[in-house]
Amino acid sequence: MVIVLPVLAADRSPCLRLTACAGALLLVLATPASAEEAADLTQLSIEELLSVEVYSASRFAQKTTEAPAAVSIVTAADIRNYGYRTLADILGSLRGLFVTSDRNYRYVGVRGFNRPGDYNSRILLLVDGIRVNDANYDTASIGNELFLDVDLIDRVEVVRGPGSSIYGSNAFFGVVNVISKRGRDYNGWEAAGSAASYGTGKGRLTYGRQLDNGAEILLSTSYSDSRGQNLYFPEFDSPDTNNGIARKRDHGSYQNFYGKLSYAGFTLTSAYSESTQGVPTASFGSVFNDPRTQTVDSQAVLDLAYAGKLGERLDLSGRVFYGGYFYDSVFPYDAPPVTLNKDQAWAEWWGAEARLVGQFDRHKLVFGAEYQDNFRQDMKNYDQAPYEVYLDEQHSSQRQAVYIQDDLPLGERLRLNAGLRYDHFSTVGGTWNPRLALIYTPQPETAVKLLYGTAFRAPNAYEMYYSSASLGSKPSVGLEPEEVTSYEIVVEHQFQANFRVSASVYQNEISNLISQITDTDGYNVFRNIGQFKANGAEFEVERAWADDTRLRASYAWQITRSQDTGTTLENSPRHLAKLNYSMPLFGEAWRAGMELQYTSARKTLAGARAGSYAIANLTLLNRKLAEGLEVSASVYNLFDRHYADPGRPEHVEDLIGQDGRSFRLKAVYRF
Repeated sequence: MVIVLPVLAADRSPCLRLTACAGALLLVLATPASAEEAADLTQLSIEELLSVEVYSASRFAQKTTEAPAAVSIVTAADIRNYGYRTLADILGSLRGLFVTSDRNYRYVGVRGFNRPGDYNSRILLLVDGIRVNDANYDTASIGNELFLDVDLIDRVEVVRGPGSSIYGSNAFFGVVNVISKRGRDYNGWEAAGSAASYGTGKGRLTYGRQLDNGAEILLSTSYSDSRGQNLYFPEFDSPDTNNGIARKRDHGSYQNFYGKLSYAGFTLTSAYSESTQGVPTASFGSVFNDPRTQTVDSQAVLDLAYAGKLGERLDLSGRVFYGGYFYDSVFPYDAPPVTLNKDQAWAEWWGAEARLVGQFDRHKLVFGAEYQDNFRQDMKNYDQAPYEVYLDEQHSSQRQAVYIQDDLPLGERLRLNAGLRYDHFSTVGGTWNPRLALIYTPQPETAVKLLYGTAFRAPNAYEMYYSSASLGSKPSVGLEPEEVTSYEIVVEHQFQANFRVSASVYQNEISNLISQITDTDGYNVFRNIGQFKANGAEFEVERAWADDTRLRASYAWQITRSQDTGTTLENSPRHLAKLNYSMPLFGEAWRAGMELQYTSARKTLAGARAGSYAIANLTLLNRKLAEGLEVSASVYNLFDRHYADPGRPEHVEDLIGQDGRSFRLKAVYRF
């Protein structure tokens, strides 16, 4: 058996190289699924599909009607049926969430909040409970930078609302927990290949197995490459800048490795990814249509987790982990002559956490403690030739936390969930965050949830230390954590075993928001400024039929305003509507998955409007052409709708056009 590991550049950290190579150990170690992993959702009945338990809301398994939050679940079957290619595609299909792209990275908005210039730092991203947000920018990678191939996802749990009472920083607007598949889901080899528009090709090789002693192993590697497309930017429409045409400057490639072993309660995970992306927008004032403009993102994870029992009433779980992130960009500047500028960031961290979950009389108690040492938080900016350094920052920081949560029935129809967490950062001190949820079930089919909670986001290394007079910025002094207080009412009702509706009304009050401004001296600086309020309502219907036809439809109304000026935020759509419908065709041989998404108009940084749009995606899937073979064909933006997302501060473009109609053909074979 041959396992292909990603090629590591010589300038990567030794710890990053060690983490990637640790995947080779998974060939000789044997290990079982963690207690946190869920059952195979593709085998559930119609009734079970609409009553799946959720883990991420309270850090133990519970019915969605008992969870102290509004929760969405996307399964592996959904990913296949709708042809999702990245985590961004998955999140963009859910109620109240929207995704924008600047043709370099993808950014997720939650309940009307996705300001141009933010870095996905107000959601907490977990993979099998492993914290993925990096230690420099706090970024949650939802595009090709994520180390987990979308085909390896068993399900995604999205918990809306503040989650700092059990998760700490970054769980500001919600928590996304991506749960990977297990060795038993394969029990052999699987190879996948796809060809798509813009000269895009991808290959994946996966091996998984459950051994006779209960141990499980999962190994997977992927590689993708795209030649890119020609893009027109009217802001650069002159003969000196190629008449505004960037020729295949959005090219990209990525490679990743993911390995997981589990045995007797222990789970060892090793992952590495490297993504290279061309940047066609001439961001940060760089030269337009230069083939050297690109960004490189590398991620590494090494995690050892344990889940087991301490007697009949007490469960113990914990983990020790290492994480690494490396960012390397090249931007050419017309000095003259043309000078290549490098912007780099290295982040490395390790930590540990432990958690006890116990049943004492009627109380379901959770106790936890966490520690993380960000032992490397470095940033550098320099010109290659002639060599000149503009920024060279080297820092470190630590955080500690303890938390407690109690889930208590107050009677047959009433349940109280209360939690409190204390976090201490070496950079900004301590913060307390509570959560209260009162859940009333007047009848078994109905749940009414009254939710209150607070959350915070500590200023990250980029906001605190990225400063250089030559780059037009100065140090940010005295930054404090951002804070949000949330109030929400959720009503969930199951009309039948296969028919469920949910509705929620919420208000988020945000203070101490960290924003980059231009100070009176002309330098850019990060400050805690502004008070904001977000109000909204969401409604969703889910239905399944006996022939395995499935429907999910949702509508969200949201408005986010500055309390200082009364103006609405940029890139904040008032209305979002989603429809997902999949059905069998020609008996059970084929399956069709149709997705519709509507996004209303949004304000841009220049005060203009990004127009409303509706796009449709269609996937046809066949799993019975031959034994072990699955083929699919997807069309994205089926009706070739032209639309644009608001640009970010680093762009000349106020609006950035998005892809028109595109295609993908994919084949998966198990042997």
